[in-house]
Amino acid sequence: MISLVILGSGNVATHLFKAFNKAENVKINQWYSRRIDAISSYKNDIEIIDDLAKIKDADAYILAVSDDAISELSSQLPFENKLVLHTSGSVNVYDIDKKHKRGVFYPLQTFSKDTEIDFKHVPICIETIDKKSYPIIKNLAIALGAPTKRVNSDQRKVLHLAAVFVNNFTNQLYRIGHEITESQGAEFDLLKPLILETAKKVQNLSPFKAQTGPAKRDDKKTMLKHLKLLENQHHKDIYQLITNSIQHTHGRKKL
Repeated sequence: MISLVILGSGNVATHLFKAFNKAENVKINQWYSRRIDAISSYKNDIEIIDDLAKIKDADAYILAVSDDAISELSSQLPFENKLVLHTSGSVNVYDIDKKHKRGVFYPLQTFSKDTEIDFKHVPICIETIDKKSYPIIKNLAIALGAPTKRVNSDQRKVLHLAAVFVNNFTNQLYRIGHEITESQGAEFDLLKPLILETAKKVQNLSPFKAQTGPAKRDDKKTMLKHLKLLENQHHKDIYQLITNSIQHTHGRKKL
């Protein structure tokens, strides 16, 4: 049985609490947040605290907090030589205070509090300085039913960067698509099967081979019609930028 303390109250912390709270072989001793009201709805499920002086002993402490808070929070923990993990894709493992055993438990997924997550489909990227700590971190992931991958800092950073492109940037493109359909009273919902099929296609094809559309075909007439149809200059700029990127990838001349 691995004992655990979770620190943080955001999306990642909340999903980790829910998942670990159901997991076998893991016992959550406490949940800490400097804003106690943010986790007060769970007070009947777990001991919640907002005072680091009251933190209990555990096998591992997971800092599921903002990137900027990791270093300071780890230095404020009133103990040393314990396993302290952060969940960030971009923060160096050495940003955790050196008085601790340091590691990374990075769930490579997008988290929203109101959306359920099945950790069986969430790769956990593991990094550790102390080799003896690796089995504990891996067993935490196994307790969630999650696949694991041992990565180094450089690999984790580029995975996080790539995740911004395939998730955050893609979601912004969904938002622009929503704005475009709304401008003419068309239904964005009609695009959802296309969104799903696009995501499904890259499970079996490389993104290079999966690419379709007027930029790939070099259909200049259609692209010019699209640019003329767009009323928002910001949307025009994005259309042009991504079109040029696709054309560069597939050996076409810029529009």
